[in-house]
Amino acid sequence: MQTHQLKRPKNQKKHRRVGRSGKRGNYCGRGISGQNARSGSSRRLAILDLIKKIPKLRGVPARRYKKQGVKQYKTIYQVVNLDVLERKFKEGETVSPQTLLEKKLVRRIKGRTPKVKILGRGELNKKMIFEGVEKSKNVK
Repeated sequence: MQTHQLKRPKNQKKHRRVGRSGKRGNYCGRGISGQNARSGSSRRLAILDLIKKIPKLRGVPARRYKKQGVKQYKTIYQVVNLDVLERKFKEGETVSPQTLLEKKLVRRIKGRTPKVKILGRGELNKKMIFEGVEKSKNVK
């Protein structure tokens, strides 16, 4: 028997108990103590602070979409009643958003010709031509 043939007897060293999980030794790469070494420790993420600073969007959904530059889901009409048309228009004239703008019965919305709806308050005794306007059930 020679020195290179010698073998150490097995289980000479006592098995060392290490921290749970992984192959990282005693503390499993968590360090010795502190919040990060404990189980269930949760550090506050830096991005969470940024998220908390952003204000929540409150209010009517239409207003919310307006802020974000998305088209509103609801069409907004300028309203004109029959009694006003009776006073301002002559027999056989056409009632359109353009003519209503000229007679200053409606205003432009953000520089554009508005959508107009005719409502049924009052009476209409003249014949008129309606173009490009919505009418309520009463008016129809």
